Amino acid sequence: MNAHVRLCHADEVPEGSSRGFDPAGSGRDALFVVRRASRVHAWLDACPHWRGAPMAWRKDAYLSGDRTAIVCAAHGARFDIASGLCTLGPCLGQSLTRVPLIENESGELLVQLPLPTFEETNP
Repeated sequence: MNAHVRLCHADEVPEGSSRGFDPAGSGRDALFVVRRASRVHAWLDACPHWRGAPMAWRKDAYLSGDRTAIVCAAHGARFDIASGLCTLGPCLGQSLTRVPLIENESGELLVQLPLPTFEETNP
């Protein structure tokens, strides 16, 4: 059954930051959200190079030091925040898996469960 799950209020993801979420209660962050240029983007927490390995080196640490790119902690691949496209590293040309994000009239960020899986989007 599909259900919308609240992640947080949009204001809880400040400009230039990232935050991981476990909306299904699996015990690890399944997706992360990044705010850049006043837009919020959501991605599966799964690197396309390492068959879906988690991206962060610690909780909520998905961005480069200058906060201009998403970086996989496992091997340093860099991804464009807005498109999810790998711009540097072993998965050059591959992309992160976008998670459809809903921002309601109250500013709450929601996702629909079940989430897409890495395997479904990267056969």
